[in-house]
Amino acid sequence: MQSTARRYELPLDKMCLQCDVTKKNKEEFTTAPRDGAYVHGIFMEGARWDVQAGLLMDSRPKELFPMLPVINVRAITQDKQDLRNMYECPMYKTRTRGPTYVWTFNLKTKDKPAKWTLAGVALLLQI
Repeated sequence: MQSTARRYELPLDKMCLQCDVTKKNKEEFTTAPRDGAYVHGIFMEGARWDVQAGLLMDSRPKELFPMLPVINVRAITQDKQDLRNMYECPMYKTRTRGPTYVWTFNLKTKDKPAKWTLAGVALLLQI
């Protein structure tokens, strides 16, 4: 965030992180993004990511921890952040959750965020 704020001469306290789930796997990327960073190796519990629709969807039977496609994390100004139809999905280091909280991702959804909260949907770095 700090380097983006400096590059575009923006105040750091007006910046936030935007997470865009791509439609690609890590093998399909050959160069670094123009802004931000690509993140991969994140698992989801309690739901799945529909690559074609670009939305959070119900889990498939017997699919406990589907892996997310690559995520582009980049800094934007807070006024450009769109929070409509978003689920604030917590990310944890392990399935233990509680003390292993890392951060919150905003994931697109067509359902109400309460549905995913009640389902216990979370992102995991390790399963």
